[in-house]
Amino acid sequence: MIVVKDLRKTFKLSRQQRREIKVEPGSKGDGTVDAVAGVSFTCRPGRIFSLLGPNGAGKTTTLRMIATLLKPSSGSIEVAGIDVVKNPQEVRRRLGFLTGTTKLYDRLNANELVKYYADLHGMERSTFDKRKEELFTLLGMNDFAKRRIGKLSTGMRQKVSIVRTMIHDPEIIVFDEPTVGLDVVTAKNIIDLIRRCKEQGKTVIFSTHIMGEVSLLSDDMAIIHNGKLVFSGAYADFARQMKGRSIEEEFIRLLEGAPQ
Repeated sequence: MIVVKDLRKTFKLSRQQRREIKVEPGSKGDGTVDAVAGVSFTCRPGRIFSLLGPNGAGKTTTLRMIATLLKPSSGSIEVAGIDVVKNPQEVRRRLGFLTGTTKLYDRLNANELVKYYADLHGMERSTFDKRKEELFTLLGMNDFAKRRIGKLSTGMRQKVSIVRTMIHDPEIIVFDEPTVGLDVVTAKNIIDLIRRCKEQGKTVIFSTHIMGEVSLLSDDMAIIHNGKLVFSGAYADFARQMKGRSIEEEFIRLLEGAPQ
């Protein structure tokens, strides 16, 4: 489970940023900007939670705080009952974080890179071999398992990133735009994997710009805009109260009606 309460993250703007950005949502007179401003939600095991919002809304900042890569300015986050600030190492042991900004080691092959991350998590060899075979087969990776990362296509690299994220079988998984830029077949493999995580009772939170993925996967969802929540609840409730003719139209309607 992930429990986020009154989460805030404030960044200090540089002089150049203050000159270039005359009116910035969330900016204050002290030269700072609230990237996340009082966000609260809960992600439960066995359910898929979608975090949505336009570029710059605060989604990735929120996910990075959950993954212990950024410290909150205030508020709290608990992952599997563990405070992310007080015990980040234990949170990382239980969590997998997939983001497109994670770099891979081009000189290693897929087998070597995944083994490296398994070693970081202290996995036993027999457990690693079984888990790797399961994931490589599921994602169709055996044909390029011995090829250097630098020689792989975008879709192949994304598959390696997914296995790196999930090799230690985490109970909490954070997917930050997992299908962006991928072909239809690879994207479907990832969607199927997310569903599989739900069936295994894992806690899953993911962000996406693809509204079709929201309707396919979401049990619960939140929409964030200018660092603030404009909707939080079950996807069924969101669909029930829609005034737009589609998810896209309703998403835009909520953003347009949100306070700046």
